[in-house]
Amino acid sequence: MHNHNHSHSDNSASKRIGWAFFLNVVFTIIEFIGGWLTNSTAIMADAVHDLGDSLSIGTAWGLNKLSDKDANTTFSYGYKRFSLLGALINGVVLTIGSIWILFEAIPRLSAPEMPQVEGMLLLSIFGIAVNGFAAYKLSEGNSLNERILNWHLLEDVLGWVAVLIVSIVLMFKPWAILDPILSIGFTLFILFNVVRNLKETLLLFLQGTPDTTQMVKVRKVLMSNADVADIHHFHIWSLDGEHSVMTAHVVLKQDVSISQLRTLKDEFRHDLGEFDFVHTTIEIEFANEDCRDK
Repeated sequence: MHNHNHSHSDNSASKRIGWAFFLNVVFTIIEFIGGWLTNSTAIMADAVHDLGDSLSIGTAWGLNKLSDKDANTTFSYGYKRFSLLGALINGVVLTIGSIWILFEAIPRLSAPEMPQVEGMLLLSIFGIAVNGFAAYKLSEGNSLNERILNWHLLEDVLGWVAVLIVSIVLMFKPWAILDPILSIGFTLFILFNVVRNLKETLLLFLQGTPDTTQMVKVRKVLMSNADVADIHHFHIWSLDGEHSVMTAHVVLKQDVSISQLRTLKDEFRHDLGEFDFVHTTIEIEFANEDCRDK
């Protein structure tokens, strides 16, 4: 039995990533100018980080659009796995960027500098608004790629919240050390979540089982059929973090007629419907039949 279920994308994910890319590029330019005008090394450092974000989001945008192409003889499953490649690249870039921020922030604990506070305040409000809107747009998506990119933007939002808080405090107290302390705090928080998502992406990229609980449920559903004696060569893997593929060899207890086989296939199709696999392939093996894949 072979069930081929194509899901035609409306390019909504590409549009959301496109919005995030445009806003990030424009704001990165503004941020470099603002960092120069306010003489703030923290803002300039964040501008460099945002530049890396822009490159990552741009890469993800291109790969996401490529993932919507139809299947062909070279990529028989289609191009959706390119979206997973984009998530992997962005996870690596954001991890490196976060580590770089830590290396920049930690030395400032011993030698903090006072920036132009009023300029920091205005730029932080603008930064929260722009990056917050971009993060909101990406939060509407469910793809792993969008989730990774959303952490890019949430990191920037939290960074600007930290700048806002520090700029307000510095208006009343000359505690410049608050800047690196807050930067280290939110960077560690984001780094923890990105590494967790990166681990999931690597697992899917290496064709690991996306959900072991689901695998147990599927096996139970197949084995619950009165005609099934055993299951082997049972695999579930994910194309892109959203669309999963299932294959299995099902051994019957006894030989069946063509009519009974059709009924059995209909039962499998109905029972597996709840799992919403994009591809489902089941090979039926009759009683005492040797498996050709052993």
